[in-house]
Amino acid sequence: MQYQEAVDYVHSLLPFGVRPGLERMRAMMAELGNPQDRLKFAHVAGTNGKGSTCAMLAGILQASGYKTGLFTSPYVIEFRERMQINGEMIPYKTFAAVIEQIKPVADMLAKRDMQPTEFEVITAAAFLYFAQAGCDIVVLEVGLGGRLDSTNIIKTPLVSVITSVSMDHMNVLGNTIEEIAAEKCGIIKRGGITVIYPEQDRRVFNILYHTAILQSNVLITQNMGDIHIEAEKITGTDIVYNGLHIHIPLIGAHQVGNCMTAVLAAEALRSRGLRRITGKTIINGIAGVQMPARLEIFQTQPLVLLDGGHNADGIQRLAQAVRRFLSGRRIVAVIGMMADKAYDAAAREIAPLCDKIITTTPSNPRALPAERLARAMGPYCRDVRTVEKPEKAFLQALREAQPEDAVLVCGSFYLASDVRKALIRFSA
Repeated sequence: MQYQEAVDYVHSLLPFGVRPGLERMRAMMAELGNPQDRLKFAHVAGTNGKGSTCAMLAGILQASGYKTGLFTSPYVIEFRERMQINGEMIPYKTFAAVIEQIKPVADMLAKRDMQPTEFEVITAAAFLYFAQAGCDIVVLEVGLGGRLDSTNIIKTPLVSVITSVSMDHMNVLGNTIEEIAAEKCGIIKRGGITVIYPEQDRRVFNILYHTAILQSNVLITQNMGDIHIEAEKITGTDIVYNGLHIHIPLIGAHQVGNCMTAVLAAEALRSRGLRRITGKTIINGIAGVQMPARLEIFQTQPLVLLDGGHNADGIQRLAQAVRRFLSGRRIVAVIGMMADKAYDAAAREIAPLCDKIITTTPSNPRALPAERLARAMGPYCRDVRTVEKPEKAFLQALREAQPEDAVLVCGSFYLASDVRKALIRFSA
């Protein structure tokens, strides 16, 4: 099997199961020898900040000299981003070989009316890859929810991490913040350590607190009042925590909370035996983090900012960063979103900050048509127009922007992927 054949096979599967549950995943992994049982994990769930927190924690572990696996989603540029070891994506041939191992098992289960889903196969591939490569530790990001997510077949991890919890995927996880928090808490297993994002919603904190007690977990969080912010710039934030001067190269006040979550998780891992984690490796690991499409600066004249935030909380944080760091600049925005995401919230939060908006349709079947998005944006911005193709929309925004302006690309990781590919081609 060649790489593209492997990717095509994975994409041919259903994204989610008709019947929720871990039965298919357990059956598949048993047939593959349960490679996940040979690995140690930091398991990360939450609504927002999972990707950033995972990247910072993986950076710390790598800087500490551990062979570190990172499983994350969604990818922005290339499918292989989802599985990395020490910052390197899974090789093309290796991915094809791993999928070739999994496909006969998936086919056998399909005959028993247990066809694995796309995400289950991807998760199985990650477990196989990391186990075969002999990773010391794996930072494992939940795909959706927690309790019934395919990553949740692992035994008690070295640390469970819950990032910021807010409303998203209500059709799957529940219609209240308490129901969603309970689903995220599904990764908290008996006798473990749980680290949670500082300043959680009180209702969320209560669910996390009681679940940790029921599961005999040590619960760790941080009072943000103990963190001293030295400087906030568009290139990142400098903080002082427990005597450590840490530069966070990711933009936005919320990244301070994500950083602290990663640091607390690293300290918890040190208490579980990963003694090579030190203050120096924490500083170095975080300083080296790069995250595509998380308020990512791609160029400076004009400033091009890419962000994939798509739920109400992520959009609100993007708006805060725009007000904080782009004040006084003329903003030309390219916005594209999925039909099932918070496009009304984006209209209310982002559109009033923009001088011009070009709506577009990201290359995904779930994308909201550009015309519908333009109608939602219209009441909040005087100059809204539609360009169907993302690359053309972005090029038009670049043409209309002066060197001192900002071009904001936002609303979806799929749109960020479309535009980022174009940017890389132009700069090559």
